[in-house]
Amino acid sequence: MQSSLAASALFAAPGLGAYLRLRLRLLGRLAREVGAWRLALLGPVLLAGLGNALALAAHHSAGRWAVLLLLAGALLGAHRQRADYQFVAGSAPHFRRWLAVEYTLLALPVAVALLSLGAVGPALLTPGLAALVGAAGSAPAAAPSRRRGRSPFRSEAFEWVSGVRTATAWLWWPALLGVAVWQRTSPLGPILGLLGWLLVVMSFYGTPEPFTMLATAATATRRPGRFLRRRLGLGLGYAALTASPFGGLLGLGPAGWAGALAVGAFWLLLLTMVILAKYAFYPNQTHIRTTQGLLVGLGLLGAWHPAYPPLLLTMLGGLIWQSRRRLRAVLGDGE
Repeated sequence: MQSSLAASALFAAPGLGAYLRLRLRLLGRLAREVGAWRLALLGPVLLAGLGNALALAAHHSAGRWAVLLLLAGALLGAHRQRADYQFVAGSAPHFRRWLAVEYTLLALPVAVALLSLGAVGPALLTPGLAALVGAAGSAPAAAPSRRRGRSPFRSEAFEWVSGVRTATAWLWWPALLGVAVWQRTSPLGPILGLLGWLLVVMSFYGTPEPFTMLATAATATRRPGRFLRRRLGLGLGYAALTASPFGGLLGLGPAGWAGALAVGAFWLLLLTMVILAKYAFYPNQTHIRTTQGLLVGLGLLGAWHPAYPPLLLTMLGGLIWQSRRRLRAVLGDGE
């Protein structure tokens, strides 16, 4: 009874309807930006991959709870990085109710799926845990420092220079490598380490740089193709260097060097699409992060689907075309 009264009070927050309509309009704009034919290709495979992953996890006692924690962690990470947090916070004193309802609605399909698969406990806790995410604050801005150590990355690779400082990457990297070393007897340990490092590196490319920085980086060449190749060369080079210890552990384990090379190539391919998505949807941060998340999610969940290889080529070609088109409009000169 009390839970139903709390839910009623939550959904009765003033201005909630207008806020949800605004979010729906933003979602519709993103769908139009992605394109109907891309959604028609991505949607079924992504849903099938998610369904298979949920079904597999729901039949394991630990896996069903892992789904709950992963969902809460994903919502919390997206919440703390919201570009519109200050705007929403200044719109009304009860904005946290709006966020709680939004996250509850986002988590509801997962809760229904878990319930249908017999995972009753996690299913019942999922909406409440998602609502609690709305009470968290946004990520604090990086404190300015007059004394900063020299970055090991070239200043031209500004995503890595700023990303390492703001995302505490050098706390995540040794922690993930430690887990991979601990579980090195199984391929799952290094692979999970690579997955975690991919998510950290993806955060480097989630925020579009200001136009002035983009123009400065493109001073040597204002041609979109050459500019993209330079960005990809720098990003993938540093990514391969930092991911090589995980690949080495994987190669020395049961997977062998052939398996390590295959996993490494696929990992770099996903990161390539993440970098291309940044410039394909520049400068809209919401579109960039949403598309990057969809690409990585589709890559991880749909990789074993028979339709994935041609779909991957289609997505890659579309990102190359869209990123060159967007940069041509921003930089002015094409090839």
